Amino acid sequence: MTAQAEERSEAEVPEAGRGRSESEEERADRQWNELMQEVRVAQTGVQILFGFLLTVVFTPMFDELSHTDTNIYLTTVVLGALATGALISPVPFHRLLSGRRIKKRTVEWAARMTFVGLMLLLATLTSALFLVLRTATHDAFVPWFVAGVVGWYVLCWLILPLWARARYSEREE
Repeated sequence: MTAQAEERSEAEVPEAGRGRSESEEERADRQWNELMQEVRVAQTGVQILFGFLLTVVFTPMFDELSHTDTNIYLTTVVLGALATGALISPVPFHRLLSGRRIKKRTVEWAARMTFVGLMLLLATLTSALFLVLRTATHDAFVPWFVAGVVGWYVLCWLILPLWARARYSEREE
């Protein structure tokens, strides 16, 4: 047995068959790296959407929007800004807390902010879809169609992952 393996306490080594043999610090490093990979995908999407939303106000058609549609647009922009802020927040968390020996807590906080950012992204996408469909069709089916799309997002982003977690996994300590 190596000296490094001897230094690990019993609490750091999982029981046989329970997964990885990693210390708390190694687990936090792995979880941080996984979170950053996930955030990169969401950040790119929300930044592109937010950038597009910022340009809409400068188009000729913007002046033709009804008061209601203008309010929906403004709500969408604010939601996009909030989602962008939440999804970028893991970066300053890491920069400001790096080297403080609280990586496990940093991962927890950053993961929570990422989840908040994803929920704000869901709201942004919902609002943007609602505005686009209202403007394009002026049909009464728009709220029902948007509700169906939101249902799809909720199924993909929440229900299926929560079901799989409850059915197939053990909680990491």
